Amino acid sequence: MTQSRNQDHSPFSVLTARERDVMAYVANGKANKVIAAELGVSRRTVEAHRARIFHKLQVRNAVELSQCVMRYGEVPEIDSGSTKPG
Repeated sequence: MTQSRNQDHSPFSVLTARERDVMAYVANGKANKVIAAELGVSRRTVEAHRARIFHKLQVRNAVELSQCVMRYGEVPEIDSGSTKPG
């Protein structure tokens, strides 16, 4: 039950569901173009989400975001249709 306790103090609780989706991709090193294609949105929309995520979490770049994700033990997983066996 430590996970629910961590979520109470998680800095990620300020993010919307879509921002969490984008955060997962960014933290996993995906490019904006890839994120946009996977989520079915424009690259500009992804850029806007990233900017809001960085502002809300007070990080300056994807490296700092990844460090923040690791620090709080919330390694996001990507639900990608491209990883399905063929």
